[in-house]
Amino acid sequence: MNLPLVEPDLALLREGRVLIDVRAPVEFAQGALPGAVNLPLMDDEERHRVGICYKARGHQAAIELGQTLVRGGIKSARVAAWQRLIEAHPDAIVYCFRGGLRSEVAQQWLMEVGIERPRIRGGWKAMRQALCEHVEASAEQPLLSVSGLTGCAKTALVRRLPNGLDLEGCARHKGSAFGRHPLPAPSQIDFEHAMGLRLLTLTGQPLVVEDESRHIGAANIPLSFWRSMEQAPRVRVEMPLDWRLAQIRQDYIDDLWTIYRSHFGDWLGWTLMRKQLATALSRLAKRLGHSRLVRLQRLQVIAFREHERGNRQAHEAWLAPLLTEYYDPLYRHQLEKHPERVFLHVGDWESCLEAARDWSANAAREASAERLMA
Repeated sequence: MNLPLVEPDLALLREGRVLIDVRAPVEFAQGALPGAVNLPLMDDEERHRVGICYKARGHQAAIELGQTLVRGGIKSARVAAWQRLIEAHPDAIVYCFRGGLRSEVAQQWLMEVGIERPRIRGGWKAMRQALCEHVEASAEQPLLSVSGLTGCAKTALVRRLPNGLDLEGCARHKGSAFGRHPLPAPSQIDFEHAMGLRLLTLTGQPLVVEDESRHIGAANIPLSFWRSMEQAPRVRVEMPLDWRLAQIRQDYIDDLWTIYRSHFGDWLGWTLMRKQLATALSRLAKRLGHSRLVRLQRLQVIAFREHERGNRQAHEAWLAPLLTEYYDPLYRHQLEKHPERVFLHVGDWESCLEAARDWSANAAREASAERLMA
């Protein structure tokens, strides 16, 4: 039986096609394609047993074991799950790791109930390779980096721009000791895929990113792209301390509390948020020194007590010295280490936003002119 195939075309991701990932849950957790729903042919234990059989007795024996493990009611339930998704998304496409046996079996089982859907040639592996190649190629696009002290709302500036690439959003992390998101961080593969998916919408355009280290939480920016970021021109946002404190309180306290409360409720959310912020402060013990750490921990405890009474602004008592005594000197040290860096503009948030817009327009015109001359 000739079962339909589609090529591993990135247009599938750009168009937001729903993808049925028939790999085992453990594989899906390590990294999936954007838009994929995990409806596995075999669960983790079944896949493990089939893998052992394959190594010991070969391909055919593994197929026979798989058919024994997934039959009857188990098979019917899995086919029914595929059917329900396809009813909701009739253009859904099937894939497995290499676009081979598992996705082909899924196609055959769907054909038995009168449904024909294609599988991706080369599967997850081919699509991932194409997406990673696109990220590599995007490192050649014109790039502007937004720099500045902690609390200058650099991420918000990047998000305001239609050509902004929010790397912290892709990593689900704010890029500092206090930046961990309440929900689990994506795997490295999922971070790269989220980054690649955004870049698909910005193909050929000048890009604006936040000035980052290569590591954002547990995620690593692909090396070629990060090297382009390091060499890129920059704008630097400079805002007064009171403005930055309000921004930091919004990011580290108010927004964090909203997420914790919505996912975990009042009591558990409050407990988990306090634990996260206290742990984040403790992780800076070596850099802060014992006496400074103890002082900030005491101020943090008082701030949470005041917060419970409705005074959220009390957090500024520990956030202010955290900025002025730790983050600001750290940033200025980085500036001194890289005197070669070019700043196209230094100014307040609004002026940097306008500077980024002007740079983007000029870079787009230059790129267009180069294409015409080619």
